[in-house]
Amino acid sequence: MIEPAGGTQPLMGCRVRAGFPSPADDHLDVEIDLHAHVVRRPASTYFVRAEGDSMRGDGIHHGDLLVVDRSLEPLPGRVVVIAVDGEPTVKRLARQGEGIVLLASNPRFAPIPLAGRECHVWGVVTHVVHALPEVAP
Repeated sequence: MIEPAGGTQPLMGCRVRAGFPSPADDHLDVEIDLHAHVVRRPASTYFVRAEGDSMRGDGIHHGDLLVVDRSLEPLPGRVVVIAVDGEPTVKRLARQGEGIVLLASNPRFAPIPLAGRECHVWGVVTHVVHALPEVAP
């Protein structure tokens, strides 16, 4: 498990629009501890890196840092980290007919039926942290 880095970072007292630009306040309102913001239950939370592009539609990209909470119930509709036949994966849990399947958010990947397979849920993904791609000037 990754331990918190400690310390806080400045949090602007205004929100930044992602649409039409507007003037922003240039003062700091409070300090923010990013770990405290994304980790609700420290004793049951861990971080893991995503691999591949099967969850791009949910904003999870190759190399992203996932915040995973083991104490949350893996309900249909939630994105989970789960080991299927010993292989860990991140997918959305869903009901399909009478069974439970794992769904990718990339249409190139077929649903994964869980019936008859050894499955161990490792937790529910609560946050995703990823860097924006660098664009050459």
